[in-house]
Amino acid sequence: MQKFISRNNFGMSSQRLNACRSLVPLRFILLCVIGIILTSYVPHTNATSFPTLKWEEIRTEYIDLEKALWQYLNKSTTNGNKLSQIRKVFDSHNSFIKWHLQSLFEPGEYNILNHYEWKLLERDLLEIDGIFGFFKDFMKRNENFTNLEERAVLDICDTALRNDKVFSMSRIFQDIELVMVKQTLYYRAMLESANEICHTQQSPQQFVYSLYADIAMTELKGYALMEFSWMMLRIYGKGNFTEESELMRSDYQKRTERTLKLLREVMLRSSRNVWHCDPDKYVKGETYEEVTRLLQGYIENEVDMNNDETCREDCAFYISAKSEGCFKNKYCARQPKCSGRLYSCRYLDSDMWICPSPLNSTRRYEWIEYENGRILGKAGYCTRGTTKVDSWWRYLLWHCSYCFCLCDEQGLKSDRYFNLRDVVSDVEENKVVTGLRFVKKNRVFHLQIQQGELQPRGSINASNISWKPTNNYNIFDRDVKNGRDYHTLSYESRSIDLDDVHTEDISYIVTGVRFRVMGTHLNLEARFSEFNFKTGELVSPEINSFWKSNDNTDVSGNRRTKIRLNSPDISIRTIVKSLPNSKDNDYIDFVNSDMDKDAAQSTVPFIDTQGVVSKPPVPLAGVGIYHKTQNGYGGFVGPKIETYDFAPHVQLPTHG
Repeated sequence: MQKFISRNNFGMSSQRLNACRSLVPLRFILLCVIGIILTSYVPHTNATSFPTLKWEEIRTEYIDLEKALWQYLNKSTTNGNKLSQIRKVFDSHNSFIKWHLQSLFEPGEYNILNHYEWKLLERDLLEIDGIFGFFKDFMKRNENFTNLEERAVLDICDTALRNDKVFSMSRIFQDIELVMVKQTLYYRAMLESANEICHTQQSPQQFVYSLYADIAMTELKGYALMEFSWMMLRIYGKGNFTEESELMRSDYQKRTERTLKLLREVMLRSSRNVWHCDPDKYVKGETYEEVTRLLQGYIENEVDMNNDETCREDCAFYISAKSEGCFKNKYCARQPKCSGRLYSCRYLDSDMWICPSPLNSTRRYEWIEYENGRILGKAGYCTRGTTKVDSWWRYLLWHCSYCFCLCDEQGLKSDRYFNLRDVVSDVEENKVVTGLRFVKKNRVFHLQIQQGELQPRGSINASNISWKPTNNYNIFDRDVKNGRDYHTLSYESRSIDLDDVHTEDISYIVTGVRFRVMGTHLNLEARFSEFNFKTGELVSPEINSFWKSNDNTDVSGNRRTKIRLNSPDISIRTIVKSLPNSKDNDYIDFVNSDMDKDAAQSTVPFIDTQGVVSKPPVPLAGVGIYHKTQNGYGGFVGPKIETYDFAPHVQLPTHG
């Protein structure tokens, strides 16, 4: 049976190898060099022993199982009966398969890897998965062990141990190492997934590990099937096969060690951030929300901005003012009054036509057209009809000009409130945070958490993932206070910090979030709780938890950098998807949209309300707030997550 594990120098058929080389000879050499560098450098992370990942445990468990089975067969050769030997091997494999090898290798799961080598390898992996599926069905049909036919078992053995140009399990094992390790497809997967978060909804590190886990699962299926076949051939008296088994096990463990060396290095280099791309279609209330009437364009005559009803000054004089009256019921009587403060007034032209917005709109004007031809906003059909507004001369000495100001007005049409209450997962049920999103409830913006039950080795029980309901309070409730339960944005306090709040300690994961107010800034805090990676249990979270934030401001510490919006149009008017433009320790102000593009009627950035989650869900090592946009637009503020760092748990196998 030695022929079943024969190989060429590279483990790939010469035809396929030559095809790859002829397509990309220089690229092939460069990638091999990268692979040698990455696999030769192994940091001493094993100096601190961490529990291993799920698939390493499963692989180790099977190696121990098949060693024990071979020892059993060797001991029972002379005095054991065939039926008990068959039952032992059959039942052991059947039980292992039921517990660990039920998932399938899904075709197209890694389509972003648009490489010729991957397409060939994926085809082979699917073929192994198909053969193993037949084997699994065979095991299930014969669980009662009453009518197990020797010919049927030998047919499975022949298929598993086939070694020709059409199919060879051992050749596929070599191809896996050639493509994924020597040609560094794991490294290329990291690079490509960083640009494809919109499609993968995984951090690059998570994508690389998911790819590895699926390949490792399929390889283990093939390995287990070959070991089962040799054991059954041994029982049926077709040979000894101990040497073949030991040699295959040795090769398998050496390939695994080389693979894990590269995998660990790639995962250490991989980003763990996940954010949500713009949707194909913007839907208010589903994909985004707006802060409304925080700073909004407002037409006011200077005569109404002072108690003396004079026009001695000009518009620029009124840097900060308020509407004091309505002189002779002019245009001021035909529009809703700004009951707050007026800022940054300016003179544009004397006379204009104003198109008022519908009464139920949070806008005041659809557009404004000045007599000099300047248009604020997008002119078009006006459903309520335009109103002609003219400045006038008083006593032939003073010009009573209509000014364009910014109105900061709290009211029923102004949604500008952010929740300050703690948002914590149900730690008493061993649940942790797995995702974030903004929601608006009762006019208050909340950070809502997705939570799931933590399980061993960093996995999450996907069956009970849910969005935890937000606090259902109203800002007018008797026991609800501004500054304690919620924060109110205003002209003086309208900044939000853009931070990545995370921990480097891999024994802690996120179990809560909240906003606080630092000076005039909204600032994100995250709650971290200790957990046991191996058992998947939180460790006394009521005691072993802490809150963490970035305490820098724009005037102290490592000073924050302000993100400035350049003539921002309404966020959803962009035809090119927004991209992140902020980094940790930045901040941004909520401001009015551009005067010319939108008559300053909107508050930007908008709030991205799409759920930021990873698929599949995993624990989080951090959370953040970021800004994304395209130049000339207001963009969106949204949450992002940082997936748990699994790299330290990639441990090299120990050979017993």
